[in-house]
Amino acid sequence: MRILYGVSGEGSGHSSRAKEMATHLAAQGHELHIVSYDRGYRVLHELFPATQITGLHIVSRDNKVSIIRTVLHNLWLLPAGIRSFRRVRALFNEFQPDCVITDFEPMTARIAGQRHIPLISLDNQHRMRYMHYDAPDHLRKDQRITENIIRMMVPKPDVALATTFFQGPVKNDRTFLFPPILRSEVGSLQPTDGGFHLVYVTSGYDTLIETLRQFPGEQFVIYGYDRDLVEDNLQFRAFSTMGFLQDLAAARSVIATAGFTLMSEAMYLQKPYLAFPMQGQFEQQLNGLCLAQLGYGMNATRADTRTLSEFLSRVPGFAEKLRDYSAGYSNDPAAARNTAICTKLDELLADDAALLREYQSRRMSH
Repeated sequence: MRILYGVSGEGSGHSSRAKEMATHLAAQGHELHIVSYDRGYRVLHELFPATQITGLHIVSRDNKVSIIRTVLHNLWLLPAGIRSFRRVRALFNEFQPDCVITDFEPMTARIAGQRHIPLISLDNQHRMRYMHYDAPDHLRKDQRITENIIRMMVPKPDVALATTFFQGPVKNDRTFLFPPILRSEVGSLQPTDGGFHLVYVTSGYDTLIETLRQFPGEQFVIYGYDRDLVEDNLQFRAFSTMGFLQDLAAARSVIATAGFTLMSEAMYLQKPYLAFPMQGQFEQQLNGLCLAQLGYGMNATRADTRTLSEFLSRVPGFAEKLRDYSAGYSNDPAAARNTAICTKLDELLADDAALLREYQSRRMSH
């Protein structure tokens, strides 16, 4: 089958997930073409045929989404976005896909809907649209806004394959839940305790960095400032994928924003996690709440000495709780840890996507 695979380029989670799924699909004999931007394009275009587009961005400062800067930045990109949409439309005409998969990439999703091409959404966002879960009262408004944004990005998927580290009942029979997709590089790691704490921030989080300096007895390895520098108990490192993953495996704990992929990988490697959800981003707030409910770490709003002291004192307890974490993964390091979702993909695409087309027909008749 010819499969067009749209991948959001924001952050690293979408591209790392798509890399695993696209590799599996190519091994099954499907012909793939990737549509992505920024990190997604950089990661995937060397592995698969790919078209580069302009995509949406979230702008933040000191771990808080800047709504004004985000709106202005994306308005500035609007002309390039219109050109990208035309480029993707031409790609549909040329490639003639039998199926479209989208990892929260709206252009491929919308054109698939317009042309009635079977569409699969494969991401972690759709758990917030199609799964029942409890949100605290103060986040109910953000919950509704987020569901509407997801609906705008991917209006009508025929099947939703949603990854999640917490479970709830689904809202329809076209949604299927799976454990988080693990990169093969993560699955091959052996966790150890190197005596340091791994810190990962995006767009700078100076308040947190200044707090870490108040704990001279602890060592912190910091990613996100893109520099190599040692300052007392802080060791800044320029980003490299394998360097970061090796440090993740060797860390005593993780202190970071509440991004889905890093949290999932930390849980798999049984690393206690102090989450600082990005203010203004509901998904991260939800991730932090669920982390605390599972007992695998702390969800924090203030990067102060009191929060750090409490977390550091509770690291042994979190580590003990994490020993029971498996999320349904295989214990065989040589086996694919993404077996369930790959099996479902194969089932949906078998016999010229007969089952997927059945779901599409059922959705369109309602």
